[in-house]
Amino acid sequence: MSNLIKLGTTVLPRVRRGAEVELRKARMRDVDSIYNLIKYWAERGLMLVRSHDHLYENLRDFFVLEDEDGQIVGSGALHILWHDIAEVRGLAIHPDRQGQGLGRWIALAAEREAKDLGIPQIFAWTLQVRFFTSLGYQVTTREALPPKVYAECSACPFYDNCREIGVTKILNPKEAYKGPTRP
Repeated sequence: MSNLIKLGTTVLPRVRRGAEVELRKARMRDVDSIYNLIKYWAERGLMLVRSHDHLYENLRDFFVLEDEDGQIVGSGALHILWHDIAEVRGLAIHPDRQGQGLGRWIALAAEREAKDLGIPQIFAWTLQVRFFTSLGYQVTTREALPPKVYAECSACPFYDNCREIGVTKILNPKEAYKGPTRP
């Protein structure tokens, strides 16, 4: 068996399925690993690729899962958009570590951080709807989210042909977005 996983232009090192894992905030040295994990799934059409520039500029948003061998086996971010909403993005788990609850661990870490910061609502754009609904998210429309959310969509290369589905989770109903006000 090869020590590498190759897909398109992405090459990932094989990792031990049973290695112990630690969740931590991302560091500068993690950017290439995060990039390659996200790129692996993007080349399969399952998420949007994130550039190195984007990762460096938003590194403070990211969590990683590092195994005991020093390999990054998962990544995910909580990106704050406004005082009342943040996005879970860049959630990617190494293909050798799928099905072990690692994605759940990162998603819950992002949710915990949102609660700690006092953010009342989180959301994600995803093709993995069942994963998010298993964590208590609800499917939503773009129009049901604050305009700040979909304003970012206009810069996406798939804006006119988006396949992603919006999911949202209310963490504090009293302070969450209630929709546009009517005169």
